Amino acid sequence: MKDFSDLIYIRRSHRKFTDEPISEEDLKAVMRAGLMAPSSKGLHSYEFITVTNGKVIGHLSRCKSMGAELLAGAPAAIVVLGNPSISDAWIEDSSVAATMMLLQAEDLGLGACWVQMRERKDSEGRDAEENVRHLLGIPADVRVLCVIALGHKGMERKPQNEDRLMWDKVHKETW
Repeated sequence: MKDFSDLIYIRRSHRKFTDEPISEEDLKAVMRAGLMAPSSKGLHSYEFITVTNGKVIGHLSRCKSMGAELLAGAPAAIVVLGNPSISDAWIEDSSVAATMMLLQAEDLGLGACWVQMRERKDSEGRDAEENVRHLLGIPADVRVLCVIALGHKGMERKPQNEDRLMWDKVHKETW
C-alpha cells in the first residue's frame, strides 16, 4: 500500500473469487487487523470465527434469503460476532473490527465483502443470526453481526469514482 488514501480509493466489495485458497499467513494478517480494532472503553466485545471448510461456507450462504449467495464461492469466511454482555457498543465494536479486516484484505490484494446477518431472515422467515448460531455452535449470549466473504479476486473492479461522492451529505456546524 502506498498510503491510506490510496487504500480507501481502491477498496471495493468483491463478490466473485478464484478457487485459490487463502494462505494461513494472509488469514492471520486479516484476523490481526480485526483484533487490533479499537473498541468502546477498550472492552473488545468482538469475537471471530474463521471458516475454510467449503461445505460449512455453503451452509452460511443459505443463512439468509438474499445477499449471502456470494459466500458459496469464497474460499474463506469470517463470522464477526459481538457480546452485548461485555459492552452495549458491541455493534459498533464489531463493525469497526470488520471494517479493519476489509481494509487489511484489500491491502493484501484480496477481495472481501460484508454479508449482513443481524436483523435479517432466511427464505423461510427464520432469523439469520439464529441460523449461523446453530450452524457454528455459537453461545446464545453472543450476537452475529455479519460474515465476511474472503478470497482472491475473481474480477477486477474500478476504484471509487470521486465524481459520485455526495458532498451534500457533509454539513458544516449545523444541519
